[in-house]
Amino acid sequence: MSGAIELVETGPEHMELIRNLYQFYAYESSDWEQEDVEVDGRFYIHDEHLARYWQEPLWSAHLILVDGFIAGFFLIERSELPGIDALELADLFILKKYRRQGVGRAVATQVLTSGTNDWLVRFYPQDESALAFWRTVLAELPRAVHEIALDDEPQLLNFRVTRTTH
Repeated sequence: MSGAIELVETGPEHMELIRNLYQFYAYESSDWEQEDVEVDGRFYIHDEHLARYWQEPLWSAHLILVDGFIAGFFLIERSELPGIDALELADLFILKKYRRQGVGRAVATQVLTSGTNDWLVRFYPQDESALAFWRTVLAELPRAVHEIALDDEPQLLNFRVTRTTH
């Protein structure tokens, strides 16, 4: 296990930092998402969507620090799907240096067991590392986890984490 893990909520002044880190996240998924870079050599980021993390109620962007160094980030959204009153752990990214040390698992577990909200976790089964990661995290979570069907993006696997324990 790494050193001290700290989760830091960011403000709008950190938008450029999150945008920069998101490039690594986009790069990692580009093989199975079949994304190309833009003419400037960067992956496309929808700035209006990114800005929502500092504008919308219950949306937030967080840095993950290990011993004071940036080790990754995660993004939280309030689900906008009909009938789903939950927060979504929308994106979680750990830099390679900090992987396989329990950082991602510690962060995901802390986030998904915090507060009084239900949580939504969604990922693509084609993303083999995400599939393995989430199967482990969700199996070990001290809260009830239910696989649910949502039809907005049929290719996603969807899990709802409720406030109740197993």
